[in-house]
Amino acid sequence: MKKNIIYGCICSLVLLSCEEVEDLLTFHVNDRTTIRIESAMPLGLPLDIPTPDVSSNSEQQYENNNTHADLVKDVKLEELKLTITQPSSKSFSFLKTIRIFISTDQASEIELAFLDNITAATSVIELTPTQQKLDVYAKASSYNLRTEVTTDEALTQSVDVQVDLKFRVTADTF
Repeated sequence: MKKNIIYGCICSLVLLSCEEVEDLLTFHVNDRTTIRIESAMPLGLPLDIPTPDVSSNSEQQYENNNTHADLVKDVKLEELKLTITQPSSKSFSFLKTIRIFISTDQASEIELAFLDNITAATSVIELTPTQQKLDVYAKASSYNLRTEVTTDEALTQSVDVQVDLKFRVTADTF
C-alpha cells in the first residue's frame, strides 16, 4: 500500500515536471499581413481574395528562444484576428462567412481558421482556429494565405483588412 502511494507521488511529480519543462519551451510567433476585399464582389457566393505571401519572422523568434526550425515539434494557431483598417468607419457586418487557408511550396493547402454567420457590427473579429498541426508551415521562411469570403451585403468601396496571426510553438532547445 505504501509503495503504491510513493509510486503515485513520483509519477505525479514526473508528469508535473514534464509539463513545466514543455511550458518553458513554448513561445509565440506573431505574423501580420493585409488583404483587400474589393467592392465589386457578388453577394452570397464564395470568392477567393488574393493574399500576398507572408514572410514569417519565425526564424528570428526561434533564435530568440534558443531553438531552431529543425527542433520545432508542435505548432498550432492560437489566434487569428482581423481588423478593418480602411475605411475606418466600416464594420464586418458585410461578411456572411470567412475562411483562411495556409500553404507553402512544400506543403499542400489546409484550412487555418474560419468564422460563419458573422453578425458583428465591429471593425475587429477573431476567427476560430482549426486544430491543424502547423509544424511544416511554421518552419518555412514564407507561406501563402488564401482567403475565401461570402458577402452578405454589397460593398460600395474596397475594404482593407489587417490579418494578425499568433502561433503557439513548442520546440526543443539547442
